[in-house]
Amino acid sequence: MSTMAAPSAFDTGVLREGIERGDADALLALYADDAELRVVDRETQPSHPLVVHGRDEIGALLNDVYGRETSHTLERVVLDGDRLAFMESCRYPDGVRVLVTSVADLREGRIVDQTSIQAWDEDGRAK
Repeated sequence: MSTMAAPSAFDTGVLREGIERGDADALLALYADDAELRVVDRETQPSHPLVVHGRDEIGALLNDVYGRETSHTLERVVLDGDRLAFMESCRYPDGVRVLVTSVADLREGRIVDQTSIQAWDEDGRAK
């Protein structure tokens, strides 16, 4: 017998608009008060990721990321019950690209636990 995940109250439209407009406040509204976000990249590797807790810290991180002069595109999003995965591509004016893949757990339609892995153009320049 197979079971289907119940529909989530998470709003992927807000996720897309927030990312693509660079709206940190709209994105912050998608997080629970007690959410935790981990970021893994070249500087904050898996054994020592950047970890931020709660809406204040997450808001500061989102304001930093989306306050930069970059374009952001939501490439893919998968929502299955209380699980979310999405891929975002970013481009700086000098052509440097960043690809971010995130997975998250949801509670009552809000992100409670997220891990994001980002890959940057290695030499800091577009090819």
